[in-house]
Amino acid sequence: MVEGARDGRAGIDAELVGRLVATRFPRWGGLPVTPVEVDGWDNRTYRLGERMTVRLPTAPEYEAAIHKEHHWLPLLAPSLPVAIPEPLAKGEPGCGFPRSWSIRRWLDGATAAPGRIADLTSFAVSVAEFLSALHRIDASGGPPPGAHNFHRGAPPAHYDGETRAALAELDGRIDVDAVAAVWDAALDSTWGGDPVWFHGDVAVGNLLVRDGRLSAVIDFGSCGVGDPACDLVIAWTLFTGASRDAFRAAVGLDDATWARARGWALWKALITLAADPLGESAVAQHRVLDAVLAEV
Repeated sequence: MVEGARDGRAGIDAELVGRLVATRFPRWGGLPVTPVEVDGWDNRTYRLGERMTVRLPTAPEYEAAIHKEHHWLPLLAPSLPVAIPEPLAKGEPGCGFPRSWSIRRWLDGATAAPGRIADLTSFAVSVAEFLSALHRIDASGGPPPGAHNFHRGAPPAHYDGETRAALAELDGRIDVDAVAAVWDAALDSTWGGDPVWFHGDVAVGNLLVRDGRLSAVIDFGSCGVGDPACDLVIAWTLFTGASRDAFRAAVGLDDATWARARGWALWKALITLAADPLGESAVAQHRVLDAVLAEV
């Protein structure tokens, strides 16, 4: 997530969004357009009036998610216990913007953070219940892992090369042998069940909170059908102790799935650290590594 991002990132600004809306959907053309306070990376998001948002992919590789979400989110929503984005319209390229874009209904709530959550253990159970409901939805015809979601839902071995390169880069900064052993265990495990729906990016920026409780889950750009292990990474990025235990118990997935989940958590922490070992997020990434290693 990008907080307080300067308007104009990726060549997208409020003036462009206003022209796109007015050209393609003139009934909404007079509504004010303002950047959201906390923006995503793959897309730029703007408020459109009080009740809608406009979502524009920042690069070609993110455009496929616009079409995928527009089709699938209305089919998933009735089976889920909290709100998810509701697509209202899909816009075509125009006004110099080369990609498809979407208009959705605004969802109230603040992004999840410990200070906004009334009880972290109860919140962990709510997230697990959301994921379990998502995993139970009929996956027939759903999109398998691929370029559209950066291979979430596939075996973590897809990122073995990146992970090994990050380990080499971080030698001397982390316990490479211990981390490599956990990574190898992730590669040795497999998903033996049928493909299930997964979200693909269950992170604090994609969980909304109202009155201290989970109110919505957003950004399904990485969703698909396959192995749900990638949905469990939040066990180490947000939850600790009793809340992590409650999340694991409520999700109810087997030990092999948790082994792959640790692999997904390590991969993201390692590539982030390797890219900027002294950056703002370094402390958080080391915390994830320590939490994963402490379990094994």
